[in-house]
Amino acid sequence: MTESKIRIKDIAERAGVSVGTVDRVLHKRPNVSPIAKEKVEKALKEMNYQPNMYASALAYNKTYTFHVIIPQHEQIAYWEEIEQGVKNAQEARRDFHITAEIHHYERFNVKSFKETTEACLQAKPDGVVIVPADLENTRAFTDQLHAQNIPFVMLDSYMPDLKPLSFFGQDSFASGYFAARMLMLIAANEKQIVLMKFTKNGHVASKQQDNREVGFRHYMHDHFPDTKIIEFEVPLDSSRSLYDKQMEALFQTHPDIHHCITLGSKAHIMGDFLLRTNRRDVQIMGYDMVGKNADCLRRGSVSFLIAQHAFLQGYSCIDTLFQAIVLKKEVNPINYSSFASE
Repeated sequence: MTESKIRIKDIAERAGVSVGTVDRVLHKRPNVSPIAKEKVEKALKEMNYQPNMYASALAYNKTYTFHVIIPQHEQIAYWEEIEQGVKNAQEARRDFHITAEIHHYERFNVKSFKETTEACLQAKPDGVVIVPADLENTRAFTDQLHAQNIPFVMLDSYMPDLKPLSFFGQDSFASGYFAARMLMLIAANEKQIVLMKFTKNGHVASKQQDNREVGFRHYMHDHFPDTKIIEFEVPLDSSRSLYDKQMEALFQTHPDIHHCITLGSKAHIMGDFLLRTNRRDVQIMGYDMVGKNADCLRRGSVSFLIAQHAFLQGYSCIDTLFQAIVLKKEVNPINYSSFASE
């Protein structure tokens, strides 16, 4: 018998108990004697009964709140798509009374991260999606989530030691390795290339970008060991005039540079500079189909962009919490999204 054909009445007759007793066992309600429970469970096993988890969850009529903690951002395509994926997942599961609340913290600001996560803990959500900050402060938060038995999914950067329920994002090492391979398809004959790094207080924007750089350098070491990598650090959130001065100095010092790469989403900053200064023999490669990046790609100052399927990541994080918490299903612990070069 399939589950759709098995009625509670059938189970009751097989077990020799009342319909009410079967209902209480199926929904884990009290007031069932051990003997009756054993009879029902034996009947369920013999009949190969598989409960309809969707129907059970709907019948339970419980509300669920998930918190999504991500960095503050302006109109950056990657994060906007993440948020849209979260909203669409919430809409898809609205019959199950799912609410997904998005909360932002300021990157590189420990106080902002702590305030955001403390507010989350006080609200006692049923599940959390988090884009991690540094390991120490993220661990302080996730330790409390574990203590309160609140499942959490990590997005964008993976920290396996923190034991998340699941992770969604790129394999950042493989992504950096792939980026180097794509770049060297057109820069194989170059003696030097530029690695442009956007930093704040001496640190790049995320652990993900650190891991991409490891993958990038690994490929270069193995396949182009004689190509010199010139590191070019510029501060995040600086003015265009300061960027222009720094980039002008870079190309004055290294006039033979023709190819650059950044492992984040701001390739357009150099791409725009190259167009305005009419440096048509120089290109930069980067990440994310941000509008400004796409414009530079069309105009020829950006050679490649690697996209991250951000919408699907946002959607999948919420859906994974739904599967694990509402439907009580096992979920995949690691979910690497593929990447595509445009």
